[in-house]
Amino acid sequence: MSQPARHQVSEQEARKVAEASRETEWRSPSFLRELFLGRFRLDLVHPYPLAERERPEFVAFYRAFREFLRNEVDPVAIDESGEYPERVVEGLRKLGAFGLKIPREYGGLGFTMLEYSKLMELLGSVDGNVEALLSAHQSIGVPTPLLYFGTEDQKRRFLPRCAAGEISGFALTETDVGSDPARLATTAELTADGRAYVLNGSKLWCTNGTFARLLVVMARDPRTNRISAFVVDTGTPGVRVERRCRFMGLRAISNAVLSFTDVRVPVEDRIGDEGKGLKIALTTLNTGRLAIPSGSIGTAKLCLDICRSWAAERVQWGRPVGKHEAIAHKLADMAATTFAMEAMTELACQMADRGGYDIRLEAAAAKLWSTERTWEIVDDTMQIRGGRGYETARSLAGRGERPIAVEQIFRDYRINRIFEGSSEIMHLFMAREAVDKHLQVAGDMVDPEKPAAAKGRALLRAAAFYSWWYPTRWAGWGRWPRYSDFGPLAGHLRFVERNSRRLARQVFHGMIVHRARLQHRQGFLFRLVDVENELFAMAAVVARAHALGARRAPEAARAGELADLFCRNARRKVARLFRELWRNDDAGRYRAGVAVVEGDHEWIREGTLAAAERPAPAPAGGEPELATALPSGRP
Repeated sequence: MSQPARHQVSEQEARKVAEASRETEWRSPSFLRELFLGRFRLDLVHPYPLAERERPEFVAFYRAFREFLRNEVDPVAIDESGEYPERVVEGLRKLGAFGLKIPREYGGLGFTMLEYSKLMELLGSVDGNVEALLSAHQSIGVPTPLLYFGTEDQKRRFLPRCAAGEISGFALTETDVGSDPARLATTAELTADGRAYVLNGSKLWCTNGTFARLLVVMARDPRTNRISAFVVDTGTPGVRVERRCRFMGLRAISNAVLSFTDVRVPVEDRIGDEGKGLKIALTTLNTGRLAIPSGSIGTAKLCLDICRSWAAERVQWGRPVGKHEAIAHKLADMAATTFAMEAMTELACQMADRGGYDIRLEAAAAKLWSTERTWEIVDDTMQIRGGRGYETARSLAGRGERPIAVEQIFRDYRINRIFEGSSEIMHLFMAREAVDKHLQVAGDMVDPEKPAAAKGRALLRAAAFYSWWYPTRWAGWGRWPRYSDFGPLAGHLRFVERNSRRLARQVFHGMIVHRARLQHRQGFLFRLVDVENELFAMAAVVARAHALGARRAPEAARAGELADLFCRNARRKVARLFRELWRNDDAGRYRAGVAVVEGDHEWIREGTLAAAERPAPAPAGGEPELATALPSGRP
């Protein structure tokens, strides 16, 4: 496969492309944006929107889906074969599982975001491979961008096909392009008659790519460098699967390197306006990435069940291991964190369903926080199960023990900290939004491209804004008796209120001290984001526990205990993060890291084989090496 020419851009050009793809206006309230500005808007999360009553059509599907997963999906067999069984894929089609979020008028089931989230949670407790298949198809594949940005003609042509089981995928990443879209090399040139675009290039890591019938493809106009989004039918001449990618986990995931050679795409298959491709992609991800924390909840609950059973059964030194303090502490923290994860994710889904909220930050926070915490839970599960956690389910069964596949969960889950925006990218995304208001007010003062007149106007604007804003970030009452209606949990809300103002002050102080260099102070920015995520989780947990108590739910008392435990842990984290904002080793660590990059510490690896010296793997038998054309029919 020939490699496309690299599209080289400067750091400044890359930042301009990223900025142009952002949504620049906040038309609806955002709990987290307000929190960054030092305003604790409890009214946006309280009363917590507990689901009143599930719709009969959803309940019926959920039961059928659960039975199908229990009877037809064998996660160990799928992992060992590295393939999706045809009966599983066809069974999902018959259930209508490829049209979960597609409205009924287009042949789908029309489930809400919260209902879809519950299904992803169920999948997260069963098999990551099937979860990846369905979520990639519906969350980032063709259905979601078309629902938001497609024309009525596009919806009627493509959505019924997706709902019927014609699998879709998303093609953005390239060999030299991950989270830096300015370097996109795949091109889309308008034909002379203006009736079609011609696509050329290649895409990497396209989930569902080996058997997708429809793709969302991002490509750049070589004349203007503007990026647009297209629906591409993989039966079109010139679309090829160059290679199927294989991974540590999710071994059945149908992930591919795709090439496009003079692929003709009709103009009517462009999604949205020309040059709006990245904005479409980012907007799609605002709700699309909620599938990942939803699946994380399922994985966390599965791990908690595995650990609880093992801790109750396994006896060491005359007592069940769960009654030894070291393990009991782990189990308590796992339960409290799982409760918080569910509170945060369910809240974000409810916001998406109700409308009137800007959830770009809430979705990013749910994805970032949940995947990081679930990975800790998975790792603790491995530790609690010990050697049995590291042993495969097949080997355990062969020895007559219960085949609990912790090592597979470990391998399968790890990718979630990378999927749909790595933890680092989520931090950067949220940090950019944290300083958004300040850049609007005073950004021209530190922009080297702005003339002196613009800088002068920005100075006056900043003086007027900060003369009232900054003092009010100190004023406020975050002490007793505020929030007394929340009983024993009221103190945690007072903590959130006080520290939301402190967070806003620290964002401002960071801009004053670091100015234009702030964008490179990622240690500082990441801590600010981590503080906000902990405060968000605390608010969601307290609101949910209070709502369960108000409803007199059977689990209300235990939920209150978990909420209190979680908040106590979170308060310690917040205090540490604030302390480390200004007292840290960031500068020294950065110098040492750069020295490693530049080869100054080559002496450390003496006595080893370098990565480049390790023997290359021999070709695996039976693995296709040659490029193949995609099938023209349904997979």
